[in-house]
Amino acid sequence: MAVKDVKFPRNENTEFITELRLRVNKYFKDNGISKYGDWRLYTKTAALLALYFVPYSLIMFQVSDNIAVKFLLWLLFGLGLAGLGLSVMHDAVHGAYSSNKKINNFFANVMVIIGGSKFTWNVQHNQKHHSYTNVDGIDEDIDPGIIMRFSPHKKRYGIHRLQHLYAWFFYGIMTVSWSTEKDFRQLFRYRKEGAFKDHKTPFSTVFVKIFLSKVVFHTITLVLPLIVLSDPWELIVLYNLSMHFIAGLVMACVFQPAHVMPEKVFPLPDDKGSMENNWAIHQLLTTANFSPNSRILYWYVGGLTHQIEHHLFPNICHIHYKELSKIVKKTSEEFGLPYHVQPNFITALKHHTRMLKMLGKFDTLPVLG
Repeated sequence: MAVKDVKFPRNENTEFITELRLRVNKYFKDNGISKYGDWRLYTKTAALLALYFVPYSLIMFQVSDNIAVKFLLWLLFGLGLAGLGLSVMHDAVHGAYSSNKKINNFFANVMVIIGGSKFTWNVQHNQKHHSYTNVDGIDEDIDPGIIMRFSPHKKRYGIHRLQHLYAWFFYGIMTVSWSTEKDFRQLFRYRKEGAFKDHKTPFSTVFVKIFLSKVVFHTITLVLPLIVLSDPWELIVLYNLSMHFIAGLVMACVFQPAHVMPEKVFPLPDDKGSMENNWAIHQLLTTANFSPNSRILYWYVGGLTHQIEHHLFPNICHIHYKELSKIVKKTSEEFGLPYHVQPNFITALKHHTRMLKMLGKFDTLPVLG
């Protein structure tokens, strides 16, 4: 079923989201603060840009001959790449970094140095994932292909019995695919789906921009190191892959425990394309938080330990999520709605692993007690 054919009921059970929005707006008004970023976001942006460029510079200036030190610098480079994606680019693409569209657009272009495409990310993430979270056939975050099964509505294959073991490897190489061929596959698919009908920029221009962005990214991360560094090319490629692996693993381990979890549901529209619940309740049913008290993790992953707040208010900067979570949790409980939180990151990963096991073992998920 196409995206345009799936609808959420707009006039049913709207009391929750109406009340929640009133309370959130009151919070900002009473405290006299903006919904966008402030000095906390700006200092974080500088810190994460440093985490990206400082290790890279040390690598290129070959400050050490020690292989262990070199691998450490490439891993730090990968952490900087992931951090920029989670904390800077993510808010900017949602229009939450600043009230100024030009500033949002500028920082959204961080995509170029982390290997992605602003256009395809907007379609996949902002339009599909955020609107139709965990809806099979639309949300591409739960459709990684045959090798893994993230939805109970997908066909189960024998190899999926082992996916809780091998998933981590594929998470680690996620950015290799993302920075090479995935954006192009998505671009051609989105054209077939009509993404360019009302888009101001023609397909050919977007294609060229994506191609050039890939050239820039791979020139920075692979071509220049191959030219400049004195290490054997095989070792440089291994360095590069280690950078990709840590970045991909970090990003996957932040996004997957928010949705592919035993307590989350995977709703489908009825024959007429109507979803059972309105959009806000749908987000509560399909999204979870973790590590609510970890300041370091909250800082590094751009507040995405609080995915519920992000899904309900994607246009609000992540620096506010921790305070908003108190309002969202209280309001959800008052209306008898679920608000799922895992106490820490390790527990969240354990629950995600459990879900992978269940999806690999059962065609239909068992009812949990």
